[in-house]
Amino acid sequence: RARAHSGPGADGNSGVSVMVEIVIQKVDPRAGPVRQLIEELDAYQNMLYPAESNHQLDLEEMSRPEMRFDAVAVDGVILGCGGFWIHDDYAEVKRVYVHPKSRGLGLGRKIMAHIEAEMLAEGRRLSRLETGISQPEALGLYRALGYQDCPAFGDYPSDDPFSIFMEKRLG
Repeated sequence: RARAHSGPGADGNSGVSVMVEIVIQKVDPRAGPVRQLIEELDAYQNMLYPAESNHQLDLEEMSRPEMRFDAVAVDGVILGCGGFWIHDDYAEVKRVYVHPKSRGLGLGRKIMAHIEAEMLAEGRRLSRLETGISQPEALGLYRALGYQDCPAFGDYPSDDPFSIFMEKRLG
């Protein structure tokens, strides 16, 4: 849980700060508002990439024991989500998404920090992810957080022109 100041206020004055409560917690990805966010993410990615380049986990896969999934809520409203898949020697970031109307609040950074802390708690010191070439905001966030390009990993095809693979050493 965190309380954060946000401004400017509704009246446009930069001196006004508003207290908001930001909570990140473990959730079932099949549950109502989280499921809706994932459906929005799927629709967005389906517009950007051909089907063979969309490497989306479905809701049942996201509910498996080796998957961890969280949502971020602001003042009780779920506005973002993300999780990770535990592999033998690394963890893979999956399904990080912040509702477009909520971007700019730092929620992507907060969910990623939470995910990385959970990875470390699970004993994983290497975080990997796959993202797409048509998502400059995601690429910018991951690079700002220290992720670097790497070769394809896992079951991903190494010749997919739409995929970018990244990793970061944790701890």
